[in-house]
Amino acid sequence: MNTKTSFKELNLNNAFLFALALSDPELCRIILELIIGKPLGPIKVETEKSIMFSSDFRSIRLDVYASDQSHVEYDLEMQNEGDKDSLPKRSRLYQAEMDVKSLNPGDDFVCLGSSYIIFICTFDPFEDQLFRYTFENICYETGKPLNDGTCKIFLNTRGTNHSDVSPVLIHFLQYVENSTDAFVEQMQDDTLNQIHRKISELKASREWEAKYMKFEELLRREHEDGEATGKVIGTVIGEKRMADLISFLLRDGLEYEIPKIAADEKLRETYYHKYQL
Repeated sequence: MNTKTSFKELNLNNAFLFALALSDPELCRIILELIIGKPLGPIKVETEKSIMFSSDFRSIRLDVYASDQSHVEYDLEMQNEGDKDSLPKRSRLYQAEMDVKSLNPGDDFVCLGSSYIIFICTFDPFEDQLFRYTFENICYETGKPLNDGTCKIFLNTRGTNHSDVSPVLIHFLQYVENSTDAFVEQMQDDTLNQIHRKISELKASREWEAKYMKFEELLRREHEDGEATGKVIGTVIGEKRMADLISFLLRDGLEYEIPKIAADEKLRETYYHKYQL
């Protein structure tokens, strides 16, 4: 029998909790600094910019977009499904989306800032047992970097190369799948304590607990109703406007409208007009 995990029992690998937690600029900064390995300064966060449902309505993509004062952009995503073959191409797509978004018509290419695509995986994406895989473009013949400002990082919560990675990053990656008081107390890590304090505050929020329950119920109902709505969403979700619209509806507590806008084109257009999309 399947047991449903309560909001207070969620680990950070839950996409909803992850996006919610990293909507806090301070927490996002702390986690990014762990991953990048250097101080970043103030961070601006734009969460739930892209929300993608699978055709069977069982999975959800929640990205977190952030930028720092140096105009470096970051796209973070939690990955719990072991579709290893698609991750490299997905990172390529996300890179393209980020570049298009950051370059205005008529801008020179030198205006493109640096960017990081970051996947936090609860599986080993390349099966080399590393906690961290970092990719940058280099010349095959000389090994010299292309210096195009792009970097892709794949983190693995189940790595084994402890001596090659900072202990605090390892603690964080282990925390992703074990976000409990007992684990944090055992680690005796000040940075992890900071992260856990903020996560615990979110889990104590009745407002966010109610939103999570509504969202889970929405997904469950739509899946039980069959594949029709999922197929419609799969068709229209490719539109950037649709992703933005779902983000606004979630923000405004209108989760129950999501299946309606997926099936009703007229209602969808009404909301597009309302939110000026």
